[in-house]
Amino acid sequence: MEDNKKWENISEDLSKVKKNVKDSLNEENIIDDLKDSLFESLENTSKLLKTILENIDSTIKDDEISKDTKEVINKINSEIVETLKSSGLIIKENLFEEE
Repeated sequence: MEDNKKWENISEDLSKVKKNVKDSLNEENIIDDLKDSLFESLENTSKLLKTILENIDSTIKDDEISKDTKEVINKINSEIVETLKSSGLIIKENLFEEE
């Protein structure tokens, strides 16, 4: 009887370990999906800003308006870059806090 109890305990422990490994892998997959999604969003935003600048060149004939519009787009781009940089620092800090 005692041996059966030991095997039951071992089986329960193995089940717990299996569940923990599975949960860990799911979390890693979620993190990878989020990273991929963020990267894809950044690529799309970059392409969008480039397309806007190209459209400005091809459609706006007034040099002053074109220049001003490009400056606004470049400011938006700079703001995005700065936000990403500061977000990256916050993300890194949070990762180190969890460890």
